[in-house]
Amino acid sequence: MKNYALFLSLSILTLFSCTQPTSEVQEDPAPTQQKSDGLDAEQRLRDLGIELILPNPPTANYLKAKTVGNLVYLAGHGPDRPDGSQVIGKLGSELELEEGIEAARFTGISLLSSLKAEIGDLNRVKNIVRAQGMVNADPSFKQHSQVINGFSDLMVEVFGEKGKHARAAIGMSSLPNNIAVEIDMIVELYE
Repeated sequence: MKNYALFLSLSILTLFSCTQPTSEVQEDPAPTQQKSDGLDAEQRLRDLGIELILPNPPTANYLKAKTVGNLVYLAGHGPDRPDGSQVIGKLGSELELEEGIEAARFTGISLLSSLKAEIGDLNRVKNIVRAQGMVNADPSFKQHSQVINGFSDLMVEVFGEKGKHARAAIGMSSLPNNIAVEIDMIVELYE
């Protein structure tokens, strides 16, 4: 019986010492990281005068966005204008470089709209990880990367350093419905 009482006393003492708060309380790093750059993505959109659009439903059996762990995979989006129309045409024969850059920016706004619909608050974004930009281009067109800069520059305007990403800019012989640009992206969220 004495051994049991001693065991019980030691067990309670051990349990009590393990549950005592320490002076070094670990806080969740995500909120600190989110605020450390001082950038509020939602406010940046307002400052830039950008209104997100209501994402159109997918036209086939796929999702506009899918979250796996702390990554969001966004399907290819096109250059959706605020009025519901799209930028149509082939760069180098029907559209000029400046129109392609604007199309890529519209595509970025469309992607941000689907991202917000998926995650609720753009301040949850830790990094824009990767983007693949496809340009509907005449075979003689060679400025694919400058076109996709319209998207990349927007991500940096909204997210600052977190908006810098790896990317590809690829020329295509055609895109669905003759849209000028299609871009997909991968986004990392704070845990």
